[in-house]
Amino acid sequence: MNYLENLQPQNVFRYFQEISQIPRGSYHTKRISDYLVDFAKEHGLEYYQDQDDNVIIIKEASAGYENAEPVILQGHMDMVCEKEADCEIDFEKDGLDLYVDGDFLKAKGTTLGGDDGVAVAYALAILDDDTLMHPRLEVVITSDEEVGLLGAKSVDLSMLKGHILLNIDSDVEGHFLTSCAGGLSALVKLPVTWQEETGSRMSIRLHGLSGGHSGSEIDKEHANAIIEIGRILKYAEQRMPIGLISLEGGLKDNAIPREAFGAVVIAPDDKELFYQCIKEITAVLQKEYQISEPELAVSIETEAEGSYPVLTASSMQKILFYLRNVPNGVMHMSTNIKGLVETSLNAGIMKLDQEAFSVSTSVRSSVGSRKEELADKLTYLTEFLGGEIAIDGDYPAWEYQAESKVRDQITEIYKEMFGKAPVFEAIHAGLECGMFADKIEGMDAVSFGPDNLDIHTPKERLSISSAERVYRFLTELLRGMK
Repeated sequence: MNYLENLQPQNVFRYFQEISQIPRGSYHTKRISDYLVDFAKEHGLEYYQDQDDNVIIIKEASAGYENAEPVILQGHMDMVCEKEADCEIDFEKDGLDLYVDGDFLKAKGTTLGGDDGVAVAYALAILDDDTLMHPRLEVVITSDEEVGLLGAKSVDLSMLKGHILLNIDSDVEGHFLTSCAGGLSALVKLPVTWQEETGSRMSIRLHGLSGGHSGSEIDKEHANAIIEIGRILKYAEQRMPIGLISLEGGLKDNAIPREAFGAVVIAPDDKELFYQCIKEITAVLQKEYQISEPELAVSIETEAEGSYPVLTASSMQKILFYLRNVPNGVMHMSTNIKGLVETSLNAGIMKLDQEAFSVSTSVRSSVGSRKEELADKLTYLTEFLGGEIAIDGDYPAWEYQAESKVRDQITEIYKEMFGKAPVFEAIHAGLECGMFADKIEGMDAVSFGPDNLDIHTPKERLSISSAERVYRFLTELLRGMK
């Protein structure tokens, strides 16, 4: 059943409903990729699918548009899979539970996947509409964008004829992006050793944080649960003996972690002191983050006394040293564009197992040398502590192009439709445009989309009215490219 059948544009939301029932988290894109291929076959369209699940669908120009410059419509098929602690959805098996709340489309307990499901829905609706006038359309839907732009890196674009790229992966209506930061992922591993220790097991949960996209939300002063639970543990360790049993937090390296968990062993007689320590540091954090994290909370559960495997003192100290000293958040602001973050990093996933403590971090910068500088800092800190680091998913920045025919066309049509000028700006988050610019000589690109709030969190919500306006604009833009 299509629960969104009364929303407009009807075809856009019909396709959004369909793809929302297909699990499409990063690294799990085969089913959505095959769905796109099936769509192309059903509509008699030329298509290409590669081993990395990237899909290209081509629709020839409408009558009268044969001599128009081909247009590349581009987005990504994967989504960030975040959910509330009590949500039972299995992102590898289950679809999303969508619902309408006023002007917003949401998913119960999970991310919505509007980033970047809206691009897929737009593209399918346009390809399905034989009444729409347009140039040759080259729809490129990539895989694994959210984990390092991997699909954009591997996709073969040799069959494309277009040099105009409309990337539909932005989330503020009326704001058209013209450049973005480059980035990379760094996986740090510190080897650990264990021993047995007897005492009371205490579980700690840091929760209630806002989270958010590690590019577009990194300047909002949201707390990083991974970094802050390290601070909590260090505060307690300085005041009493503790043994670390477990530690984890975050789900995606490009999402600011909202929760972190740990468990320690303490002497039974130290319970009151432990509670007091946690109460003190919680009060400090709540005061520091009273504006940006009004729901910050730390919960403690006392479990049974017994003998538990805990990290040796040396291993625990290395972990606490790392968490207390690793750079995180905004490092530099742009000196060229006021208010734009230039360089940042986000510790996104933390795990502790029998062999190692690991942290996956997303690094971003519009200045290549500063991106490398942060990678060097992480490497130096990691190797100093006896660990190892793996750098992956390195992608280039998308540089601003002074002359742009497509920006001129957008300005003209946007003013005609809405009576005001569009906003052109740069963004700190990573976009696939930089990858495409490396592969398509002379590419003329913009990135845009409807209002989509709190992406990469279970609070994600897509404005229905904005999605309708942006779709109307997109179709008018294509009509105007004759």
